[in-house]
Amino acid sequence: MPSEVVLKCSKELAARKLSIAFVESATAGRLCAEFSLCPESGQTLKGGLVCYDASLKETILHVPKDMIRRFTPESAEVTRELADRLQIFIPADLHVAVTGLTCPGGSENAEKPVGTMFIHLFMKGKSLAVREVFSGDAEAVVMGCIDRIARLILDEIPQNTAVAHEQ
Repeated sequence: MPSEVVLKCSKELAARKLSIAFVESATAGRLCAEFSLCPESGQTLKGGLVCYDASLKETILHVPKDMIRRFTPESAEVTRELADRLQIFIPADLHVAVTGLTCPGGSENAEKPVGTMFIHLFMKGKSLAVREVFSGDAEAVVMGCIDRIARLILDEIPQNTAVAHEQ
């Protein structure tokens, strides 16, 4: 069962007739799966891509290899690029990308510890990046990040939708 915030987010997306698509790395499809369990999923969820391994970011979404090497696969820069490129593959009103470190063995360091997650949202021409550090085991990090994404969307929908209606 999705969390209350994910259920609320899905309901708000449906009420505003907005669709959503995801590109996931660290969450490995769990984000899309959680939104698919919401009653409104047929009205809101377009789909998602999972590119857990860095090579898929290059081969499927064509993120430049040099960018991945320079910034690491788990970075704000690569996450933005993933969200931007997702727009080519899946038409939707909102495009969300997520990368990060749910367990040791990636690009973690003192400035980017395990639990660091990067989120990037594109919505009707607006671009928004979030970097947040979650605690707990891998599942706690993933589920915390999913709820953070839902809250981010809820925070952004009213402002953005109101602007769209004024035009």
